[in-house]
Amino acid sequence: MSGSLKLRLALLDNIIWMMLIAFFSVCALGIPSFATWTNMVNILYHTTIMSMLVLAQGFVLMSGNLDLSIDAVLAFAPGMAILVSVKWFPGLLGNPWTAILLTLSIGALLGLFNGFCVARLGMNAFMQTLSVSIILRGLVLFFIPLSIFPLDPVYSFIGKARIVQLGNIPAAIPVTFLIFFIFHVLINYTVFGRNYLATGGNTRASFVAGINTNRMIILGFMVAGILSAIAGMLTAGRQDSVSNTMGNGMTLLAFAGALLGGTSMSGGKGSAFGMLGGAILLGMFSNALNLLGVKVTLIHAAQGTLIFLAILIDRFRVALRGSILRKEQVRKLHHSLNEQAENVTSY
Repeated sequence: MSGSLKLRLALLDNIIWMMLIAFFSVCALGIPSFATWTNMVNILYHTTIMSMLVLAQGFVLMSGNLDLSIDAVLAFAPGMAILVSVKWFPGLLGNPWTAILLTLSIGALLGLFNGFCVARLGMNAFMQTLSVSIILRGLVLFFIPLSIFPLDPVYSFIGKARIVQLGNIPAAIPVTFLIFFIFHVLINYTVFGRNYLATGGNTRASFVAGINTNRMIILGFMVAGILSAIAGMLTAGRQDSVSNTMGNGMTLLAFAGALLGGTSMSGGKGSAFGMLGGAILLGMFSNALNLLGVKVTLIHAAQGTLIFLAILIDRFRVALRGSILRKEQVRKLHHSLNEQAENVTSY
């Protein structure tokens, strides 16, 4: 593969960062208070929750599936963990570290259930996760009719605390960047990452090659559940309470962020840092609309338009990448034929 081809494919795969720079430049020129340090920190802080959901959705998309339950897991996992450790069994499970472990465990178990139903039982991922989302939302409304507050400072630390040594920035920002770095290493530099991408790219071929594709799919859903639970902890910590409305309507925006970040709907493709860029673009977009004083109803319409554009960009990116690779194959074929013709002539 030539250097120019590698460069074109790299630019295509990282188009999100060019979009991010362009959008930032336009907003910085058009909105006076947009490019200030305070506003940049504010954007990153309010993007942390969506970032976790974008990574969760993108990770499942990489396996060729879809998870519509991530925003419901966001509310259910911390809600049930707090109820169990604070309300129902405070003497036995009242430690805040136990509540954190319960939150992550509930997210993992819900992901395990989704993955088992999709991989082992052959259920459609869209319908399976949609049904789980509706069930979880109903249970959250039943068990948490009112908000639970206040929360233990240890539990709410990553969502509410600030780090003085880093310029008093919210702890949620470095935690989010650390998680994305871990996933960057996991996806690009481990056997699991290669097998996982291969599963999403071609499940049947991966199975024939010896990869346990069912296990990969189940693990993908479990990871999404854990990331959604972390998003729930960030949300609960930020508002110092658990409410039944946490995460409402965030799943489709997370889907848009994953697509904008380079994850393909057809599976087998995606990067952690690309998804981070998609999440930041969503945060900048929402922040710009708020600074401009756009009405809430129009913000919903604008977000819907952004989801449409994300799907359109994904189709454009897949088509353009295919066209570039086909042209490269034709060029190599012509070059090979010319070499053969020259060899025949020399004889």
